[in-house]
Amino acid sequence: MAEINDKELLQLKNRLFELADKSYSRGIYTYTPFLSLSQQQVFYAAKNELSYAGYGMEGGAPVCERKMIRFGSPENLGYEEEYPIAAIEMRPAMPKFADTLTHRDFLGAVMNLGIDRNTIGDIFVQTSGGILFCQESITPYLLENLHQVKHTSMECRLLEGEIALQNAEPEKITVTVSSARIDSVIAKLYHISRSQSLALFGAGKIFVNGIATENNSYSLKKGDSVTVRGYGKFIYYGFAGETKKGKERVSVGFFG
Repeated sequence: MAEINDKELLQLKNRLFELADKSYSRGIYTYTPFLSLSQQQVFYAAKNELSYAGYGMEGGAPVCERKMIRFGSPENLGYEEEYPIAAIEMRPAMPKFADTLTHRDFLGAVMNLGIDRNTIGDIFVQTSGGILFCQESITPYLLENLHQVKHTSMECRLLEGEIALQNAEPEKITVTVSSARIDSVIAKLYHISRSQSLALFGAGKIFVNGIATENNSYSLKKGDSVTVRGYGKFIYYGFAGETKKGKERVSVGFFG
């Protein structure tokens, strides 16, 4: 995704305040479209000013990164309402002849239908096909028109209830690092140099628990979720021991 410019940042900030005001004044829930991690930073920067309306965030599943922000809360409004998020399963009509499909293939097929990117959440590639989270309002259109991904004919259906995602659980691994500093762990996990790791911080590509950080010396805490744009995501589980040479062994949940 291209970086958003200052004008777009200001427009998004203004829209967040409009939605918060609408929720508070009318006593209803209001929702943003799906926001990328970069766009979510606009919300985090203004979170204290928006807290009067109450808010929440949801992407459709715990591992989703693209999320809607909802203004309003059961405490403030006196009732609950589900987020307008749907899940669509996309499966090859003839698995034997299906292409090996990637996230880019699925996203490209959706974009080719003229769909606004902000109406689409995360897409998860599964053993056979994929699962796409989207705004409920576009579900009928996708079910009716999403018939092909790359050269593969697809069958789509709406999923209901709890969504079971393959590869949603990270692989638990242990790595040896000089310390639990975030730059050291990132360099080790993704097999890059410390200087390359530092460049990622400067470029705004590191997110801890969904919030962008430039603090490369941050000491990871148990349960921290770290996204490295362009590389992947991991969860820090904590200290796992010390080597004979005094280095630390740390445990992480690695999304390969």
